[in-house]
Amino acid sequence: MNVEHLRRIVAEPDVSGTRYKLVEQIAQGGMGVIWSAIDTQLDRKVALKVLPVWDDPVGDTPAASLLLREAGVLAKLEHPGIVPIHDAGALPDGRVYYAMKLVQGGQLSDARVGASRGDLLRLFQRVIEPVAFAHSCGVIHRDLKPENVMVGAFGEVLVMDWGIAKLASVGAETGVIGTPAYMAPEQAAGQNDRVNERTDVYGLGGILRFLLDGQPVPRPLAAIVTTATAADPDARYSSAAAMSADIARFLDAEPVSVYRERWWEIVLRWTKRNHTLLLLLLAYLIMRGLTLFFLSR
Repeated sequence: MNVEHLRRIVAEPDVSGTRYKLVEQIAQGGMGVIWSAIDTQLDRKVALKVLPVWDDPVGDTPAASLLLREAGVLAKLEHPGIVPIHDAGALPDGRVYYAMKLVQGGQLSDARVGASRGDLLRLFQRVIEPVAFAHSCGVIHRDLKPENVMVGAFGEVLVMDWGIAKLASVGAETGVIGTPAYMAPEQAAGQNDRVNERTDVYGLGGILRFLLDGQPVPRPLAAIVTTATAADPDARYSSAAAMSADIARFLDAEPVSVYRERWWEIVLRWTKRNHTLLLLLLAYLIMRGLTLFFLSR
């Protein structure tokens, strides 16, 4: 028996006497290890999030408290774009866990392949929806990034990893929390008392920039990204819903709130929005011209 095999045995959660049967480890992050499992009581596949044994010796620890806190946050957020939680507690080996829906799908980066700009923007709107819902429940995600968005096998979009979410009703913590590449300036500076919905708007802006990488970006759309990722929180969208509204306006060929159009851009936008009417008018004029031509002969 080699060292790696021993390590696997030690790291494997003890689910003896529980309703769960482990299948395999499917992911590992800073907040814990995720295992696919079978809920033998209901005969369904689930995912178990458990702390690694080396991070959580038996007993009450800060890491265990954070995992249970995440479970509590998820329990408050019942939305199709947020993974539902089924169960939480402690395993026979003392490690805390929670059980959730097993999501089968791919990363957001996979969804970019071959997608049009319109498809990507509509996909992004589905990323915004659960975030806006969480904000309405007083929850700030604080770690929005492409890696924390999954696209399910049937196109469903799920915002994952609420482990460092902030409850608006709870006082600010100390220290820097989040992922540097997608972290708002106030968050990176440890100014957690200033972390609010606009902080998540910054992360959403980073995700939108990621989705549009390699795509031609019209100025109104670039203005949406620039506004969402402004260094000054007061210069950003006031809410995720406000950002989503501008995306909808852009898709409908309407003026967005954060960009002042030039006259020729207004003409181009009107032409795009009314192209069917223009084609019908052009067809009418051609038929009218042909009719007059043959009648005059």
